[in-house]
Amino acid sequence: MAKILVLEDERAINELVALNLSMVGYTVAQAYTGAEALALAKKEPFDLLILDVMLPDTDGFTVYEKLKGTPAIFLTALGETADKVKGFERGADDYIVKPFEMTELLLRVEAVLRRTQKTEEHYRIDGMDIDFGAKTVTLDGRPVDLTMQEYSLLEVLVKNRNIALSRQRLMKEAWDISFMGESRTVDVHVQRLRKKLNLGDHIATIYRFGYRFEEEP
Repeated sequence: MAKILVLEDERAINELVALNLSMVGYTVAQAYTGAEALALAKKEPFDLLILDVMLPDTDGFTVYEKLKGTPAIFLTALGETADKVKGFERGADDYIVKPFEMTELLLRVEAVLRRTQKTEEHYRIDGMDIDFGAKTVTLDGRPVDLTMQEYSLLEVLVKNRNIALSRQRLMKEAWDISFMGESRTVDVHVQRLRKKLNLGDHIATIYRFGYRFEEEP
């Protein structure tokens, strides 16, 4: 799962952002100054930076320049066009003005990661191997016959592992359609995947919501 560094000097905002990111499955590190952020980044790589522009010891642009190559979303209370231009000119992937809705931030995080993370070629767990390029699945070295929809659903679950996905979202991404209300379609296909691939321990049911493919960190 993606690792995200949150750099925000307002503790309440930092905690709220980190909590919401953690709740949907991301690994989160928190920093309150530019120096803290740089120290953390030296210890481990991050997949995304969420950077406040105004900081007590420096600014988010400077931190980003020192960590060049890592995707970044800038946070600011200013909202001035000049600041947005400055961020994008330096290579920012997105820019969001405070105050913001947490749902909006999560959607932007997801969009940036989708654009910037390297595409996996294979995924392996408990004897199952998914070849994303060939769209084939084997279990203990033997090919497993999946329908197109079963494979699509499996791919969506695996590529969003450790994130709870609603039935509506699964329908939209795996079937490329939207629906409202109750549907047994997703449930039936999940049961088939559990049976064919011995995934009962990995595809968790989220009561009255949807499913989550679980992988130990």
